[in-house]
Amino acid sequence: MQEPILNHLAVPGPTARGGQPRQMAFWDWSSRDGESGRVVVCVHGLSRQGRDFDVLARALSERARVIAVDVAGRGHSDWLDDPMGYQVPTYAADLAALLMHLRAENAAVVIDWVGTSMGGLIGMALAARAELAPRRLVLNDVGPAIQWEALLRIGTYLGANPSFDSEAAAIHYLASISAGFGPHTPEQWRALSLPLLRERDGRWWLHYDPAIALPVKALVGMSDQAQARQVARDGEALLWTLYDAITSPTLLLRGGQSDLLSAATAREMTQRGPKARCVVFDGVGHAPTLVSDDQVAAVRDFLWSDGVAASEK
Repeated sequence: MQEPILNHLAVPGPTARGGQPRQMAFWDWSSRDGESGRVVVCVHGLSRQGRDFDVLARALSERARVIAVDVAGRGHSDWLDDPMGYQVPTYAADLAALLMHLRAENAAVVIDWVGTSMGGLIGMALAARAELAPRRLVLNDVGPAIQWEALLRIGTYLGANPSFDSEAAAIHYLASISAGFGPHTPEQWRALSLPLLRERDGRWWLHYDPAIALPVKALVGMSDQAQARQVARDGEALLWTLYDAITSPTLLLRGGQSDLLSAATAREMTQRGPKARCVVFDGVGHAPTLVSDDQVAAVRDFLWSDGVAASEK
């Protein structure tokens, strides 16, 4: 079975722990047909990491090089010295450095973007800039308007830093907080969970810096909830401005039971900005894992189609 190579890229901005220079890790899947001029960049959600995209990457690497990133503080990427740097502007600057690195390797490279949740927000920030915009953009269960209740739910477990006395107990916990992913086989849960675990002294820990939760908790934990909601609304207005500036053909994926991306927001995204084409997966919440055949096919068919349908314009 094809496996990726783990690479690292030096990135600017906030330093690593101890004030050291920082590196971002990414998993590099070579194209099986030898094609080096087409790259698909995949970026995960808030508490996840790049190996989430293994199934999709194996499918897409038939015709493209696939790069699945570990965002700062996750997976094999360095942890930040200042936890308040764990926000989209830092992540977008890191990914901009990656895109520029890819274009320095090959000025003619064609880059597509697949972003799940937080990875979609990062993609929107970059797609709004003409010099960084991907050829095509896939937003997986995320948009400019994020439901407040979903942020509260995420805040209940993010950064809790639990440890487990067995690998099986850790996998069970991860499945329990990921019910929105929808039905998966035990083998699929195991494959999605193992890269999230680190064994140390006979116990299993999660892969990320617990401090990634601090910016989220600073928002949802504000004593003045009216002010907190206003901060969220201001952020939403900025995201809509970014979304409206996107010209890349865009595919929006939505879990039919998502508590983060509402049906109303998804509908609005099909009517403004890039006028995304929307595909809804029934029986799934936040967020589709891009593991099932129908979810993989939706992404693959969008990226590989030669023309741009009228609904994508």
